[in-house]
Amino acid sequence: MKKIRNFCIIAHIDHGKSTLADRLLEFTGAVTGREAEDQLLDNMDLEKERGITIKSHAIQMEYTYKGEEYILNLIDTPGHVDFSYEVSRSIAACEGVLLIVDAAQGIQAQTISNLYLALEHDLEIIPVLNKIDLPSADPEVVKDQIIDLIGCKYEDIISASAKTGVGIEEILVAVTERIPHPKGDVDSPLQAMIFDSVYNTFRGIEAYFKIINGEIKKGQKVKFMATDMEYYADEIGALRLKQFPKTSLKAGEVGYIISGIKNAKEVKVGDTITTVENPADEAIKGFAEVKPMVFAGIYPVDTEDFEELRNSMEKLQLNDASLTYAPESSVALGFGFRCGFLGMLHMEIIQERLEREFNMTVITTVPNVSYYAYTRAGKKLEIHNPSDYPDPSILESVEEPFIRAQIITKTDFIGPVMTLCIAKRGEITNQVYLTTDRIELTFEMPLGEIVFDFYDKLKSVSKGYASFDYSPIEYRPSVLSKLDILLNGDPVDALSALVHKTNSYTLGKKLCAKLKELIPRQQFDIAIQSAIGSKIISRETVKALRKDVTAKCYGGDISRKRKLLEKQKKGKKRMRQVGNVEIPQEAFLSVLKLDD
Repeated sequence: MKKIRNFCIIAHIDHGKSTLADRLLEFTGAVTGREAEDQLLDNMDLEKERGITIKSHAIQMEYTYKGEEYILNLIDTPGHVDFSYEVSRSIAACEGVLLIVDAAQGIQAQTISNLYLALEHDLEIIPVLNKIDLPSADPEVVKDQIIDLIGCKYEDIISASAKTGVGIEEILVAVTERIPHPKGDVDSPLQAMIFDSVYNTFRGIEAYFKIINGEIKKGQKVKFMATDMEYYADEIGALRLKQFPKTSLKAGEVGYIISGIKNAKEVKVGDTITTVENPADEAIKGFAEVKPMVFAGIYPVDTEDFEELRNSMEKLQLNDASLTYAPESSVALGFGFRCGFLGMLHMEIIQERLEREFNMTVITTVPNVSYYAYTRAGKKLEIHNPSDYPDPSILESVEEPFIRAQIITKTDFIGPVMTLCIAKRGEITNQVYLTTDRIELTFEMPLGEIVFDFYDKLKSVSKGYASFDYSPIEYRPSVLSKLDILLNGDPVDALSALVHKTNSYTLGKKLCAKLKELIPRQQFDIAIQSAIGSKIISRETVKALRKDVTAKCYGGDISRKRKLLEKQKKGKKRMRQVGNVEIPQEAFLSVLKLDD
């Protein structure tokens, strides 16, 4: 056990984590020259295309230091704020972290947020200054920022460039010397914590775990403590580039188990594995439960595909434990699921993965957050869907979730960033100058306001220089209205939204105008209205396509033309009664792009 080091890499998005992981693997010979490629641990096409890590990836390396063999288990983690749950799971399986900071961009919001996660678990932190080869790098200033942040010594910071390979050996030496080895008792009953799971079409579910105490052997009968299910360990092994089967794994090691589990609900991330013959007394504690922030409905385009969508969601939840879903139905779209996501990027990724990995074309409804409603009878209701919003006459009060947002930006953009946050009902609580030209602003604002397009707008007002991170604080009383969209007098429940009373009129007006552009013209007029309760607040009309029925009348009495026009009018009226309006997929997400 003294020769094992478990560590993960944390950083803000785009600070070079995956590239650094590639260099470490090459240096230790974990990958051959033939297998090497950029972003080696990102095995989804989507990750490579977007240049972001979505899922944490574990891999084992062997490193010889002072004539002794060490086993290094590395976990590469995502950097985007939406995937911080993945980071919290990786940190739970490690004893140390590499904190990567970009020498050109300095410390960003997600760097601080991930650092706090590591400090909560009392991990050894090794600061690494990456991208020192860039012409715009300012290593001295950024080193001072790191010292202020974590209180380390100047010589503790390792200067590196993952692209050119500078400083890679120093990082490996620091990992072996500074990160403590795992502590555990090999002779105790087995306790192994599951920190991730993957679905394999041929072999069922593969669970990744870290052994805290005890030993697991191939073929042993094991028990998953949260579900009380028992299985045989058909195959266990280490996670190298390809799985590396072994006959036994001991305390401190990270590995995988395949036991032919086919049902997704039987494996819970954060669960404890123990043996049936000598079970542990209690499960391992200290695992964060996932809290979805944004809710949206996902429906199959063809209602017959509902069961297929259910299976796809189950398999996807295995690869992404932060996705939550429950069945729901909508008048406009039929049967589907109300899903909980960690943020807008997470929602976009899930939709894209459903299309790519499972060939499911889906419709996503307007995203919203969850609210608490208190009725006059003293009942407390949790609302995830605008259609569950009770009648205002029986409501006593409504509470909405508030968050604490940290924004780090250049001092030139303080004005535009503050204007944006105040427009989103934010209140500034603190501002700290990190350096002469970088400032950290802290706001308290409603989560519902940042769900739609806040992140994109923040990037555009700050020309890409602002970084953003948030954490939930509490629910606070609010004045909300349910905004309904009516097409020819019929409400479309999938387009309803809960909005703050002050924004309801402008939002309703913008939404109607946007839908007018998106809904194709039919043979009859389509009235698009937005309403709050029974009060219509705005209206747009998509004019009918009209055939020129009088073209064949030349000369003669005007009454002949009038007769043809009256006949056409009657036909249009009849058609309007039987015709139904087809709503294109873009219309459901039009709310997100109202200002384009």
